[in-house]
Amino acid sequence: MAKKTIADIPAADLKGKRVFVRCDFNVPLDEKQNITSDKRIKASLPTIKYLIEKGARVILASHLGRPKGEVKKEFSLAPVQKSLSQLLGKEVKMTSDCIGPEVQRAATELKDGDVLLLENLRFHKEEEINDPAFAKQLASLADIFVQDAFGTVHRAHASTEGIAHDLPAYAGFLVEKELKFLGDALTDPKRPFVAIIGGAKISGKLEVLKNLLDKVDTLIIGGGMAYTFFKARGINVGTSIVEDELIGEAKEILKAAIDKNVPLLLPLDHVVADKFDANASTQVVPRTTIPDGWQGMDIGPETITKFSNAIKNAKTIVWNGPMGVFEFDKFAVGTIAIAKAVAEATKNGAVSIIGGGDSASAVKKAGAADQMTHISTGGGASLEFLEGKVLPGVACLLDKYIFL
Repeated sequence: MAKKTIADIPAADLKGKRVFVRCDFNVPLDEKQNITSDKRIKASLPTIKYLIEKGARVILASHLGRPKGEVKKEFSLAPVQKSLSQLLGKEVKMTSDCIGPEVQRAATELKDGDVLLLENLRFHKEEEINDPAFAKQLASLADIFVQDAFGTVHRAHASTEGIAHDLPAYAGFLVEKELKFLGDALTDPKRPFVAIIGGAKISGKLEVLKNLLDKVDTLIIGGGMAYTFFKARGINVGTSIVEDELIGEAKEILKAAIDKNVPLLLPLDHVVADKFDANASTQVVPRTTIPDGWQGMDIGPETITKFSNAIKNAKTIVWNGPMGVFEFDKFAVGTIAIAKAVAEATKNGAVSIIGGGDSASAVKKAGAADQMTHISTGGGASLEFLEGKVLPGVACLLDKYIFL
């Protein structure tokens, strides 16, 4: 995964050049089109500022929401333009489309250090189907392509993969950072290496679990996905979420853990509820005694202690997925406790890498986000990386080393 970055481009080759930067500005908006979190915009600033300082003519592109190939005002990137202008302390120009004569003209008129933001790429259906003609139109705007949207690199779209067929392609600083942390964890981790995998289902994480069993010293499984493993062991789980069609796969993973001599930790006890509701009646029960009609909603206190002890001495920690229904405060106790355990291990020298999406939200809710080594900006991309899959938006970048 050693890819060339913008730092590998000689400064003289950036000055005056038009640089197309694929960013991830898929920010949350309220009903008045106000940005409720500018974290993703701020994550792009190191790359943008570097290119401005080198005298490049910067063209920024992103998607926002799911307009499904139609122009929809509520998915306009106009709020991002306003935020970017404030954060950069300079005017960021914006076009009303991402291709066409107006865009070509705006790109041609850019001066050194100028920044141009294109309108939502996904207003065109050709973006997501990676249409070659659409990709060529994007490529025609610039001299260099920079991939800095890690959250989209697992998708082969026109602006993430197709454009690289026509332009020299480099990683931005955000993508470089993601590849370094995730890559180091999988190829050269400090040990003990502990992976914590949670969330509701195992269906999206089967390959992650299989891949990690060859790399970790301990594998912790929590959240709703644990109940498929319990059922695979013949344990009653009440009405807890179970993927019956994957019980065979769960059995194979349990056997593989034994064969590879990797401790696979499942909950010792559960917080169960009589219904899926924030105000449901609850009780704490041992792992084998979930009553009929009740469902697991969080890990219990014995499990928190067990998992925290396993995390305590870790030197590399990868965490993807909450330990329970953390959206409900009553059932966020386990997730918050594990977040604090990971934060404490990090304080003691561990490298902690948090997957995007729910995992990032969970550590934020726990108030521990600033105590983690790295929080990924791409939930789906980080998962596919952990699976060992090729990420199209990374594979298309220039290799740092070429061996003849």
